[in-house]
Amino acid sequence: FPVLKEEKDFIMTLAPTSSAKPLFYTNPIPLDTQAHKTAGIRENLGLGFASGAHAVPANMIEFAQLCHTYPIVFAPDESATPIVVMGLREGENLFVTPKGEWAEAGSYIPSYIRRYPFILAEITGTQQMTLCIEDTPAVLDSKSAMKLLDASGKPTAMTNNALEFCKSFHAATLQTREFCAALIKHNLLVPREAEIPVAKGQAIRFGGFRILDEAKWAALDDKTLADFHRRGFLAAGYAALFSAGQWARLSRLYATRTGQKAA
Repeated sequence: FPVLKEEKDFIMTLAPTSSAKPLFYTNPIPLDTQAHKTAGIRENLGLGFASGAHAVPANMIEFAQLCHTYPIVFAPDESATPIVVMGLREGENLFVTPKGEWAEAGSYIPSYIRRYPFILAEITGTQQMTLCIEDTPAVLDSKSAMKLLDASGKPTAMTNNALEFCKSFHAATLQTREFCAALIKHNLLVPREAEIPVAKGQAIRFGGFRILDEAKWAALDDKTLADFHRRGFLAAGYAALFSAGQWARLSRLYATRTGQKAA
């Protein structure tokens, strides 16, 4: 399978991973007129596939939506991958219910999750990208009405919409890499560890990430500020800082999940 070009920096999460494939994907293959001529997306797919993800990658352009619900942090890798935190324990997403639904109706769902089960991949030996689908029995069902291809073998409206979404995601990923490179260049990220109170006298220590250094951010010179404003980096940076208030939301959700009284 070709290298997932836009995923190279996004495999990293806040916990070690043994998989060489992007988070959630086990068998992504290019859409094929023969292999997928009767295939459809299971109508009850839901969001259960994300139930074990306590953190997922994020794109800069969605920070303004994400910051109202999730803490936004940066991975300790050399690319400083932006990450939204959705759980306080490894393998537990506090926003996915046992029924595979989002726990907080109306809250913004990260685009990384909404993209599934589609993904773009680079065609080997070229600069072209192709649309792939997670080809597993849990995702595809020949009896489903949500077909990938129509009777003539052409992509359905659903598949075309998925392609456009994946293209937008890829473009946003490239812009996000520029943003993170600028943060690194100006030494604006600092290692951090959070201690989250989850019940009376109890707390969870959450580490292995970086955040924006608020003091250094506030001290940026006029030239850098103008450049960041022109490139859309200022809004993203302030959203990341604002998101720190959402650790308390995770604490409340954790208390609800575990049946404890919130701290």
